[in-house]
Amino acid sequence: MMELMEGHEPHKKANKLSDVILGGQDGLVSILGLILGLSAATRSTRIVIAGGLATIIAETLSMAAVAYTSKMADRDHYAAERAREVQEVKDMPEVEKQEIVEIYKEKGFSGKLLNDIVNHITSNHELWINTMMKEELDLLPVIKRDVYIYSLTVGLSTLAGALLPLIPYFVMPVHYALISSLILSVVILATVGVYKAITTLGNPLKSALQMVIIGMGAAVAGYLIGLVFKA
Repeated sequence: MMELMEGHEPHKKANKLSDVILGGQDGLVSILGLILGLSAATRSTRIVIAGGLATIIAETLSMAAVAYTSKMADRDHYAAERAREVQEVKDMPEVEKQEIVEIYKEKGFSGKLLNDIVNHITSNHELWINTMMKEELDLLPVIKRDVYIYSLTVGLSTLAGALLPLIPYFVMPVHYALISSLILSVVILATVGVYKAITTLGNPLKSALQMVIIGMGAAVAGYLIGLVFKA
C-alpha cells in the first residue's frame, strides 16, 4: 500500500499543473477568439464585454462540469475493475497469483526474493488487489475529494484565463483594447509555455511558441469571422 501512495503523490502534483494549464489555456483561447471577432464586427465595448462575460460564465461552468463527469467516470471505471479483480482472486487465486509472479519477474526479481515478494503480496488480500490494479491495469483509485478539487481547479483556471483578455475592454476603446488584449494574451501564453517546459524539462522556447501559435490561431479565426459579419 505504501508503494501505491508514494507513486501517487508526485503524479498528483504533475496532474494539478496540467489541470491549471488545461483550464487556463482553454478559457483564454476561447474568449480571445470571441472578443476579437466581436471587436471586428462592432465598435461598442458594451457589446464586447457583454458577449465576453456571458461566454466566460458558460465556458467556466461547462469546463467544471466536464471535469467533474470525466473524473466520476474514471472513479466508476476503477470501482468496476476492482470488483472484477476481487472476484477473479476469489475464483482463480492460483491464476491471479501467477500474474503477480509474472509482473515481478518482468521487474527483474527471481529466485527466493521473487517468492518472498509474491507470498507477501498474496498473503494480504487488500495489498494483492491494489497491486493488481496498479501493476496489471495501471489504475489508481479516484477519491471523491479529488474529483471536487479537480473540477474546481479546472473551473477557476478557466475563469482566470478567460477574464484576462477581456480586462482591456473595461478601460479602453475597442480598437486599443483589441491590441492590448492580443499583447497581453501573447505574453500570458508564452509565460505559461515557458513555465510548463521548465517544470516538465521541455524546451522553453518551443513550448512558448506552441502556446502562442495555438492562441493566435483562435484569435485570427475569430477576427476573420467578425470581419465577415461586419461586411
